Amino acid sequence: MKAMILAAGRGERMRPLTDHTPKPLLKVGGKSLISWHLERLAAADFQDIVINHAHLGEQIESALGDGSQWGVRIQYSPEKIALETAGGIANAMPLLGNAPFLVVNGDVYTDIDFGTLKLVPPNLAHLVMVNNPPQHAAGDFALSSGKLSADGTEKLTFSGIGIYQPSLFASIVRGDAAKLAPLLKAAMAQGLVSGSHHRGAWHDIGTPERLQALDSQLLNN
Repeated sequence: MKAMILAAGRGERMRPLTDHTPKPLLKVGGKSLISWHLERLAAADFQDIVINHAHLGEQIESALGDGSQWGVRIQYSPEKIALETAGGIANAMPLLGNAPFLVVNGDVYTDIDFGTLKLVPPNLAHLVMVNNPPQHAAGDFALSSGKLSADGTEKLTFSGIGIYQPSLFASIVRGDAAKLAPLLKAAMAQGLVSGSHHRGAWHDIGTPERLQALDSQLLNN
């Protein structure tokens, strides 16, 4: 199974840190955010990894190279302007192939074992959900009996980690910007999206303050 790391976002809320450094290259615990992902993907035997980029993308390619330092093979999917999540994935589809693939946001930190997601039964999509953080108390989707729904009162937060079938993105024209949520909600309405609840470490690095807090936590531990 191939994996894709989403790394094209501008990181507006992280400014001024992201004015000169792409968000996935910001460091926590002595390593860049994206390096933590690459280490865990390699440990889970994901060998082929696609990374999209836009803002300061040349820095990402320069820092990561071909992936050999992690024992993986990296291919890049550059975007002239960020194409949103679904658009970025659709644009990278020639590199991802025809089999289900893993996608992880480049601006989150997690201790999840990516290898467990290889065992997920085939669905149009499978999303990893987490407890709602303070900055997103309302959550995103409701999880019941392994299925996800856009309805329901007790919602969890989408972690930015998912397994997708290529057909989910068939309606997206390559090079067009497109959001992921409408595709997921349409698939959920048909009962085609499963989910699991990760109760381990997960942090959305959305502000400089959250970056600093996680950095201190990792260094102290």
